[in-house]
Amino acid sequence: MKLLFPKYIWTIKTSEKKVFLTFDDGPTPEITHWVLEQLKEYNFKATFFCIGDNIQKHPSAFDQILSNQHSIGNHTFNHLNGWKTNTQTYIDNVSLCQAQMANHQSVGSTLFRPPYGKIKPSQARRLRNLGFKIIMWDIISYDFDNSISKEECLENVLKNIENGSIIVFHDSHKAWKNIEYALPMTLKFLKEKGFSCEKII
Repeated sequence: MKLLFPKYIWTIKTSEKKVFLTFDDGPTPEITHWVLEQLKEYNFKATFFCIGDNIQKHPSAFDQILSNQHSIGNHTFNHLNGWKTNTQTYIDNVSLCQAQMANHQSVGSTLFRPPYGKIKPSQARRLRNLGFKIIMWDIISYDFDNSISKEECLENVLKNIENGSIIVFHDSHKAWKNIEYALPMTLKFLKEKGFSCEKII
């Protein structure tokens, strides 16, 4: 996939022991707050790819992300599947999310992650022309998949960590069963192995 789509960002090249934790689909009040507390315990930073509709519904949870000095990114307003959406509708939906973020900070984010990782080349081209960086990943926890165990979720992350890895979790109700176990264990592992966690900018 990295070779097919080299203009997307799959990892962040570094020789240092650092990784980039990301959280999709929030903000979700109780869960986002819990994630922020876990990160604070280790003084780790992360990037939250937020759904515009959730920002609108839960503005205080979004403000918590900002006040804790994490990065934010655009995840469309309605969690659209780019493969099933025409390009103009998709771009308009991204703009709606961008407008929600702008209500909370003077400078908007240039980070974008396509829901499901599904985006048409025409959509990606339009977004890059608007100044967005398309952030993908090299590690996905599959925390949202209730058919896997919490131990499998953790293993999906730990067995693949390398310098510069971009790791996907979800601060959503759907992921709670797995993230409640896997995130604290991941953070503990990273700290013990000497990794830092930084936000994407």
